[in-house]
Amino acid sequence: MSEKKTGEGLKLKNPLILGPMAGVTDHPFRLLCHEMGAALAGTEMVSANALKYGNKKTLEFIDIREDERPVSLQLFGPDAEAFAAALDKIEGYSYDVLDINMGCPMPKIVKNGEGSALMQNPAKAEAIVRECVRRSDRPVTVKLRAGFSMGERTAPELARRLEAAGASAVAVHGRTREQYYTGNADWSIIREVKEAVRIPVIGNGDVTSGKRAKAMLKETGCDFVMIARGARGNPWIFREALSALDSSSSERPSLKEIHAMMLRHLRMQLEEKGEHLGICQMRKHIAWYTAGLPGSSALRDQVNRAGTYGEVKDLLDNWFEETALNRSSCGANPPSRS
Repeated sequence: MSEKKTGEGLKLKNPLILGPMAGVTDHPFRLLCHEMGAALAGTEMVSANALKYGNKKTLEFIDIREDERPVSLQLFGPDAEAFAAALDKIEGYSYDVLDINMGCPMPKIVKNGEGSALMQNPAKAEAIVRECVRRSDRPVTVKLRAGFSMGERTAPELARRLEAAGASAVAVHGRTREQYYTGNADWSIIREVKEAVRIPVIGNGDVTSGKRAKAMLKETGCDFVMIARGARGNPWIFREALSALDSSSSERPSLKEIHAMMLRHLRMQLEEKGEHLGICQMRKHIAWYTAGLPGSSALRDQVNRAGTYGEVKDLLDNWFEETALNRSSCGANPPSRS
């Protein structure tokens, strides 16, 4: 597959991007998705103000390794001053793209004038991009939503202003802030943004299968597809999407492959974060990996009570053995998540 440009200074091997997700896209998950075919992976959201004040825990979020690059570092903040101070703090850190979050809908973010609140203040949004472009030697991208309030379609005009400010690409989620993640993503707004700007456009929203990734590219004309929630418990979605783009077949992962991936992900989490925190953070991943599969509810309850690597491993091994014995009732491979 030919290389795709995100903007000045970076080429990607394909049009598939792992979107930033708080509490999800840490180093282990980014690495797994890269291995499955993601051309670029986003960090968890990082607070510009926290970086500004040298918060130690926040600095851990941007501990990016060579084995997982290229990586997009996503910052959120209220104004150009906060972003400028944050960039001064991370000047020596390794990342490939600086991504500005103007799409997060969460109340605690919006009430501080951050995330999607910036879509209500185009002048401030433009100033942030100009300052980041001025200070950064890496491409600057921006994540937007269709608009802020229900029915708003302000993304095309804002995207034009951010392009003029120097943004290398814009990502568009096909919902407004007021929708959060409810209803269906409106892909037509992605096409409108694509028609409004010359820089690359990244489509996002409701990409839950390889076929959906291919459909988004075709229907919107976007240059890249960002997969976020569709990758939770399903890093194979990138492999599936690459097959769809090449018009080749790709089977769903087998139970054996899911079992092996969970064990590997578990080991990586513990190596990164220690046994207690690693297991706590792995519980949600196990729930996502096994969603819709036989015995998943009982497994989730048991894992939530487990406290050691050995206990979790035994639970996963037992679940696999029991499920494998009964898999004739649900087919050789787990059902599609599309």
